[in-house]
Amino acid sequence: MSLASRTRLAALLAALTAAAGVAGVTTWAHGHAAAPAPAAAQAPQRPSVTQGTVVQFVAHPDDDLFFMNPDLSRSISTGVKVTTVYLTAGESDGRNEAHSPHLQDPARPADHAAYAEARQNGIRAAYAEMATGRRTSAWQRTSVPTTGGGSAEVDVLLARPEVNLVWMQMREARSISGDNPDSLRGLWDGKVPALGSQLASGTPVTTPFTYTRDQAVQAIANVLALYRPTTIRTQDPTPGRTRPAGAPADHQDHIYGARFVQAATERYAATTAAGPRPHFSVQNYVSYPNSSLPPTLDAKAAEEKLGYLKTYAWSDHQDWCGSPAGCGDRKTATRPTGAGWNQTIRYSRGESTTWLTQGPPGHLYAFAALDGQMAYWTRPRPDTPWQGPRFLPPTAPGTTIDAGASTARLPDGRIAVLATRTTLATTTPHDYRRETVYALQNAPGAGFGPWHTLGTPDTGDLSATSAIGTPTATTDPAGRITVYLRDSRRTLAAATQTAPGAGFGPWQSLGGTALQGDPATATDSAGRRHLYAATDRTVLAWTQPAPGAPLAGPFPTGLPATTGVLSATPEGDGVRLSFRTPGTGTVTTTRATATTAAPLLSPPATTGGEGGYGAVATTGHLLAGRAATGTAAITLPTPDTHTNTNTNTNTNTGTNTGTGTGTGPVWHESQMLYTGAPAAVTTPDGTNLAATLGLDADLHTTTPTPTPGPAGPAPTPWHRAVPPTALAQAARHPSTWHH
Repeated sequence: MSLASRTRLAALLAALTAAAGVAGVTTWAHGHAAAPAPAAAQAPQRPSVTQGTVVQFVAHPDDDLFFMNPDLSRSISTGVKVTTVYLTAGESDGRNEAHSPHLQDPARPADHAAYAEARQNGIRAAYAEMATGRRTSAWQRTSVPTTGGGSAEVDVLLARPEVNLVWMQMREARSISGDNPDSLRGLWDGKVPALGSQLASGTPVTTPFTYTRDQAVQAIANVLALYRPTTIRTQDPTPGRTRPAGAPADHQDHIYGARFVQAATERYAATTAAGPRPHFSVQNYVSYPNSSLPPTLDAKAAEEKLGYLKTYAWSDHQDWCGSPAGCGDRKTATRPTGAGWNQTIRYSRGESTTWLTQGPPGHLYAFAALDGQMAYWTRPRPDTPWQGPRFLPPTAPGTTIDAGASTARLPDGRIAVLATRTTLATTTPHDYRRETVYALQNAPGAGFGPWHTLGTPDTGDLSATSAIGTPTATTDPAGRITVYLRDSRRTLAAATQTAPGAGFGPWQSLGGTALQGDPATATDSAGRRHLYAATDRTVLAWTQPAPGAPLAGPFPTGLPATTGVLSATPEGDGVRLSFRTPGTGTVTTTRATATTAAPLLSPPATTGGEGGYGAVATTGHLLAGRAATGTAAITLPTPDTHTNTNTNTNTNTGTNTGTGTGTGPVWHESQMLYTGAPAAVTTPDGTNLAATLGLDADLHTTTPTPTPGPAGPAPTPWHRAVPPTALAQAARHPSTWHH
């Protein structure tokens, strides 16, 4: 062992000796012997890099590698603090065996504790390989108290102590959808008063324990209080059903584990005031439903992801770890690609690109769900600094605003912000539900009024079918708002105000089948509304044949399959539709023109570059999205790009006189990972601006600066919209920043 490693180990052991209870946990988390000193204030225009603290929660060992990578490996590579929390032991049937036409391990008696240990060994190997390039890198393992007499194992990677693993070791359901009371589902639904542990062999946790429902929530909240994340990653609590009245579309542990995390984040936010803790955002990931959806990753990213899965799966079957339980998960060795999961990463919420918008001319607003509430930043004029985050009126206790926000601008310049809100079943398990909500500005440029609910187009069995998407909205010339939503049956639903400023009428079905992602809408220069939604095979369209006419459709577009996330922006008498191509992640665009029937679409054309994944925001010639490396990237037009006068302000109206894109845009990557989707807007003076929410839960922006000469526009670095010094002042004077 090197001197540096011995020094780190000695410091960890000393800290562990002093640790007592949850409070003592802070002395060893991420390898710190004491709370870190506050970071020095940065210069306001310092280029953005990846910062923050990431904590991700999964039900089983391997859920992170299958469903959260490459976000996971990209985060580790930047050096930020990354912790993964495994809620269950993942003991399954207790058999660590590979059986396929090419692999036939000898059959052995079931041993749940040993299989749980083997999966732990595989996870430690994969994380060590992601962090150091060596699966054999050493870990310090210890037992720490949680709540109610329970304990968790915490592992710290000695060579990279900012990488931690937390093993809660609750019993798993041992069935994808079977009604087993001794499970997270049974505990959530009140079918058992407490759920027992399944301790892995070799774990430093020596005493079995049980958690009541409340204790399980509190134990997870304690982990959050310990690590103080700025980004929380978790699985999808509402994936819906495979068909009406069918089985859930995901593993029950994935679903109910995510619901426990939802409840814990709400408790953590409510009991720990902002200031002592940083703001945080939440990112949800799709799990099993990826099996039937197009791949989102390019071949290089998919192969890298597969390599870590093979390490976890102990594919070489060499006894490098010396554990009788095995050095990895041989079940996964049977098929380390899963059901094509190594080729895919997909977010279940937060993919809207309309969270950045303009109120009165030049007055910009950006919205994001932070701490389970809706936050926003403002820039009153181009020559004034950004301010924020401020917060809209809070939701009721026991509820939380979900990731993802969209906006609509009224003719008088007021902004409506829309989201979904989850009720967390604080009284009875069946109280759990999700609904569409909106809040409206009191006056142009002023604060926001209270939240109003539109309910949900779903009826019956709300606890199981609250799989509605993020709403998108538009306004007509009179100021009536129409909200569009993918419901839990994966069809399109709409609700419209009965009059400007009045309540909404009932939800109406607009048809469509197998919709993925959220609908995208824009209004062309003639005043005709367009709406597009992806399926697993193509894109469907709804359009107005004339301004003010009822929306007609769905029409087949003939477009190929996409990765499921669309963006739409006005372009003259049509709409520019942008999406990613499965298997490469390259951005493809087409121009749609409304007719009296199906819209006419131009031949799809790619924008070049190496691809990426996730949503793409567009305005004018500017595109913003996630590069193949996971970092924020923007396009800049080449010198011969034709002039584009699109004045899109994300108000669903605008014009564009451009007729082409020359040799195509050039992508420029940053050094910053981010969460959710990017957004982009064009101000009245023609300036394009892109924005993202960093892993630090801060707003970051960039404005490509035009430069004369053949080089064309220069890439301007991303930077924090609100400098750290201003954030510190806001923390000292919260009344200045919060409504």
